Amino acid sequence: MEMLSNWIDWTPQLWKGLKVSLQLTGLALLFGLPLGLVLALASSAKQRLLRYLAIAMVEIGRGAPALVVLQMVYYGLPSAGISAGAFTSGVVALALTTGAYTSEILRAGLNAVPHREVEAGQALGMTHADILRYVVIPQGVLYAVPALMGFAILIFQLTSLTFTIAIPELLARSYRVGAATYLYLDVLTLAGLMYLAVTIPFGWLVAFAERRLSLHLK
Repeated sequence: MEMLSNWIDWTPQLWKGLKVSLQLTGLALLFGLPLGLVLALASSAKQRLLRYLAIAMVEIGRGAPALVVLQMVYYGLPSAGISAGAFTSGVVALALTTGAYTSEILRAGLNAVPHREVEAGQALGMTHADILRYVVIPQGVLYAVPALMGFAILIFQLTSLTFTIAIPELLARSYRVGAATYLYLDVLTLAGLMYLAVTIPFGWLVAFAERRLSLHLK
């Protein structure tokens, strides 16, 4: 009962941290997904230099741990003369990670578009840009939606890394409570339940999206 009483007392503070985690996730996806689409298109471009440059950026972005990217952005931008706060640095780092990983997801979705759709567009006299805009990208993104939603869960979990640069997200506030009360197990259990309260329902939504997509493809 004492633990439940503590949870009630801590919930308002941890709730504020959860909202910060969700904000970080939303902004990382908002900026990272368009970046991923650009990299996906560039990595399949006919121009060799552009293709190799995009592939190199994707491989570096996927190979670098998210924590390393976070530290490089947070400490590297000021040394380069760019003033950015902790929250902005967190969004930029997570967006870069999102762009690198989702580029491969989106590229697979774009490649899954039947070639006959492209041929039909060419037969109608559509330009390459119009085929991409009206045929390939809409269908390719649709195919990638379930995987992108699954990746969104991962990004939400990765927001916990931003406690290392003093962003007051869920894990940071949990550690703060634990440092004040020495009840680390209790408060981290509550934080874990809050993470699960987001990830489990969203996981169900991913499964639903996969089923709907499979019906659409039949």
